[in-house]
Amino acid sequence: MSSNSSCTKPERRRWLVALTLAALVASATNAAAAAGASAASADWRAQLPQAQVLGGGDLTWFGLRIYRATLWSATRPFDAAQPFALQLHYYRSISRERLVNTSIDEIRRLSPTPLPAATLTRWEALLNTAFVDVRDGDELTGVYLPGKGMQLYDRQRLLAELNDEALARAFFDIWLNPDSRDQRLRQRLMGAAP
Repeated sequence: MSSNSSCTKPERRRWLVALTLAALVASATNAAAAAGASAASADWRAQLPQAQVLGGGDLTWFGLRIYRATLWSATRPFDAAQPFALQLHYYRSISRERLVNTSIDEIRRLSPTPLPAATLTRWEALLNTAFVDVRDGDELTGVYLPGKGMQLYDRQRLLAELNDEALARAFFDIWLNPDSRDQRLRQRLMGAAP
C-alpha cells in the first residue's frame, strides 16, 4: 500500500497542478470576457445603434476653437423627444469646475422661469460627479434617454448616469434650445446650415 501511495503522489500532484492551471485559465478567460462585455456596454453607441450624424460644427470664442460638437440621432429630421447623443471633441484644456459652472450658468439663462436654488444646487452637485477635466484631444459624449435622463461617456467608459430627465433636457438645451448662445452651431448640429 505504501508503494502504491508513493507512486500516486506525483501523479496526484500533476493532476492538482493541471486542475489548478485549468481553473486559473478559465478564471482569466471569464474575467477577460466580462471585461470585454463591460467595455462594449460602456460604448455610448450601444445605446443608439441606429444613430447617424445629423450635423456638427466648431464652437469658437474670440477666434479660438474650443470644441467640435456633433449631434447623433436615429431620427431625421431631429426629434428632441427621441434618444440622441451630443459628442464634444475638445481643442482646449478646461477644468471640470469651469465646465460645471458654465453649464449651470447657461441652464439658468435658458430657463423660461427662474429655477429654484435647491434645484440648481442639486444639478450642480450631479454635474460635478459626472464631469471630468478635459484636455486637447479629449472627447465627451452625452446621451439623452427620454423618460430617464442622460449618460456621459469619455472614449473609454461610462463616466456617469444621471437619472434626472429635467436636468438632461436643460443640459442639452445649452446647444439645442432656439435661444442657445451660438445659433449658427445649433443650426449646423441640426443639419440645417453648411
